[in-house]
Amino acid sequence: MRLRLAAILLIAIPAAAQIQMQDSHTTAGLRGIFNVDGKIAWASGTNGTILRTTDGGTTWTKCAIADTDKLDFRGILAWDSKEALVMSSGPGEASRIFRTRDGCATWTELARSHTKEGFWDAIAFPKFGPGILVGDPINGHFETQWISRDRSRLAPENVCVAEEGEGAFAASNTSAIAFATGDALIGTGGKSGARVLQWSAPCLDNCPAKCEGVSVPISFGDSSGIFSLAQRDATHIVAVGGDYKKPNDSTGTAAFSSDGGHTWTAAKTPPHGYRSAVAWDKQSQLWIAVGTNGSDISRDDGLTWQPLENGNWNAISPPFVVGPNGRIGKLEVPPSR
Repeated sequence: MRLRLAAILLIAIPAAAQIQMQDSHTTAGLRGIFNVDGKIAWASGTNGTILRTTDGGTTWTKCAIADTDKLDFRGILAWDSKEALVMSSGPGEASRIFRTRDGCATWTELARSHTKEGFWDAIAFPKFGPGILVGDPINGHFETQWISRDRSRLAPENVCVAEEGEGAFAASNTSAIAFATGDALIGTGGKSGARVLQWSAPCLDNCPAKCEGVSVPISFGDSSGIFSLAQRDATHIVAVGGDYKKPNDSTGTAAFSSDGGHTWTAAKTPPHGYRSAVAWDKQSQLWIAVGTNGSDISRDDGLTWQPLENGNWNAISPPFVVGPNGRIGKLEVPPSR
């Protein structure tokens, strides 16, 4: 779903939290971030921007793909310092996927949208196995494709029916979760409501793929819905979002599931504004949600949220957070006392 995020806000860091700002050497709007192991991380954004660090963010190095300076790289995934996939979002052929296996020296285009109505929102991979590509609806169905690290897109499985005005958001490349089983969860929004689509892969007995929608208590409308999904384990999942045109409105900005996404409960105390991304930080054992007016943490699996700081962020892959104008920070949150 097409969107433009709000302007910069000033950071206000409370004593309990620390964000170490890092020099990205770019003014691009950063939407993609992927932490591999704390030292190796990749970031991406507007104007064909791709960044990589191998020293925990002390130094970020620019990468380049020929003739992509007009592409908006909303999503990036990586396996190590050498291999990564990057996805651009945009109408028609502006949506593409590239792969490097030599640490940015060369890139291969794996796929591009050849449909003018196409607009890719997210790519997601489990720890093992193929991943998924999610795009806005075409002819009433979400574009859902299997993708691989080794090949271009696999056979399409466009079985997720979209309701009127429904779409997915490309704010942080986290509107979908892929599981090793081949199943996936996709967060949506729009005037028809906020839903999580449960996309089940075909089984070995030749049963077809299927897709079922579950209503989620997140605010919805033309500019609102679920912007991000993240999991702690197979059962505990958190959804965040809200209305990106009303960044300070905390109404309906988070919900959680404790049964793998089958049922959802609204946060009792939600984040203090619209949130474009959420992640589980294993090191500090808490959830972190970020947006254009700051970030929040939850220590009780999404039931209650506490404000962390007031920066301007688009995406998170702990401990790294990224935002507009080349902003990269390294987040340090003290453990619960």
